[in-house]
Amino acid sequence: MAINKDEIFLNRSEIKKEAARLHEMGYNCAQSVVCAMAPAIDLDADGAFVLAEGFGAGMGGMTETCGAVSGAVMALSQVESTGRDQIGSKVKTYKLSRELSARFASTNGSTVCRELKGIGSDAGALRSCPGCIDDAIDLAVDILVEQGAHEAGAR
Repeated sequence: MAINKDEIFLNRSEIKKEAARLHEMGYNCAQSVVCAMAPAIDLDADGAFVLAEGFGAGMGGMTETCGAVSGAVMALSQVESTGRDQIGSKVKTYKLSRELSARFASTNGSTVCRELKGIGSDAGALRSCPGCIDDAIDLAVDILVEQGAHEAGAR
């Protein structure tokens, strides 16, 4: 899928503002990230909302993988996948997903929702949900720009 890397880079702050607005409206973390990024990556926001619904609160409320990370991986997948006719793009998408996850963990100390929120920990939260949403968007945009997203994919 072709997008303009400069455009998504320049729109980063607007994407983050939209994600914050959506989260305040009640969207879960995954929905907030992928729906805010949707216009910039040629993705239908209504479809993204539906698909991301089960990824909130650490995947279905299990407080496992951070929903913001899941939403960012969905955005990377939208850009990098070459579609059902050329399924080999998953190798690159997996690599970029691991990179995003590693960077997120390096920045925040974990990718696990309960650890980020400090659930069951005397140490407290590592990062707020709004902070995780901001970080996930920043990392997804950084990776897309680094990959030359405007040239990626051929869908």
